Amino acid sequence: MSPDQDRHPRPSPAHRLSPAPRLDLDPLIDDPKTRIVVCCGSGGVGKTTTAAALGLRAAERGRKVVVLTIDPARRLAQSMGIDSLDNTPRRVKDVEGEGELHAMMLDMKRTFDEIVEAHADAERAAAILNNPFYQSLSAGFAGTQEYMAMEKLGQLRARDEWDLIVVDTPPSRSALDFLDAPKRLGSFLDGRLIRLLTAPAKLGGRAGMKFLNVGMSMMTGTLGKLLGGQLLKDVQTFVAAMDTTFGGFRTRADATYKLLQAPGTAFLVVAAPERDALREAAYFVERLAAERMPLAGLVLNRVHGSDADRLSAERALAAAETLENLEEPRIVDQEGGKAGLRNSPDTYGSSEAPDTSPASGPDSPVDPERTADLLTAGLLRLHADRMHLLSREQRTRDRFTARHPEVAVAEVAALPGDVHDLAGLRDIGNRLAAGRPELPEPGTDAG
Repeated sequence: MSPDQDRHPRPSPAHRLSPAPRLDLDPLIDDPKTRIVVCCGSGGVGKTTTAAALGLRAAERGRKVVVLTIDPARRLAQSMGIDSLDNTPRRVKDVEGEGELHAMMLDMKRTFDEIVEAHADAERAAAILNNPFYQSLSAGFAGTQEYMAMEKLGQLRARDEWDLIVVDTPPSRSALDFLDAPKRLGSFLDGRLIRLLTAPAKLGGRAGMKFLNVGMSMMTGTLGKLLGGQLLKDVQTFVAAMDTTFGGFRTRADATYKLLQAPGTAFLVVAAPERDALREAAYFVERLAAERMPLAGLVLNRVHGSDADRLSAERALAAAETLENLEEPRIVDQEGGKAGLRNSPDTYGSSEAPDTSPASGPDSPVDPERTADLLTAGLLRLHADRMHLLSREQRTRDRFTARHPEVAVAEVAALPGDVHDLAGLRDIGNRLAAGRPELPEPGTDAG
């Protein structure tokens, strides 16, 4: 038994955990007081599909919805019949019902540019946007994508144009990156180096120039060696131009954080029935509770099921082994259509032992009963593998439920194909609303 199994023994049938409460999503998305739904979780668990399916379902139930996604594969746009998504919400066609569905894809750099343009005059904005250090920062600073997702959410909510905003959080390694981004960017903006670089501009006048001449000259040589003279100059120019907007970052981050805590916001933690994904989901549930943010429940994607689960893996393997070890019959003689045995002493009057060796060559006759036995054995082994998979998934769900029995769960079946149109998203939405895994219909995937 592995150390992990020692820590998490499988519950016996007599002590199996009570099932988690079922997450009913229709009342959540129908409630006019629900204005924001945030789909969060680790990367690769189906957040984008979940967000799009919920958005479509809410729209077809009468609400005006915008889905904000951060999806490098741009599969959402294809599913919604839109050639491309960008930083502007675009209406999705062929939505049934009286509601509306709009979709957009976060353009991280463009969102950063919009912040600069909104909080600086034209001359200063141009200086910032053209600054090499800013261009590098806006394109790839760690945490910028998560921060800009929150910034765009704040912008959309302030417009008050949509009944419901569904957010697909960035595909980060950790689900916590979305909540940590404002603090990380704020720490950068409040860091010692930035404070030192902004001090001359804040002092102003002669005092500022005196500080610049004395203090900056002392550190310029050292920083110039570390950063390079041109980069240091770019940073100083950027900081001087951005000085008036630094406070705005912190203010807006705080405002968006409060928006996420407010009534009308609901978090859906999305995971797959795998140990790492559910462990990440458990961390996120605990973080939401610590931050007093409203959790609606857990969406568990790619759950496997079987209508034949009454046949255990152990019984299936035993039956397969029995079939595979049956004594091979002698080769059937098909000559003249008679069912005799080739080399049989009774047939030919020979005293030689019958030939029971396997047939060789493409023209050798095959015993159909033996073929059926081997095919059946193979199917039984496939079934056993399926039962072992179901058992592993059940153990991971049991661990999560034991740790968080209060969290409601909606399960979506593992499906065979990709979502490629609105019909696929509609099917996923139906399964989400049902809150239980169902046998898949071909052509869609909850990925």
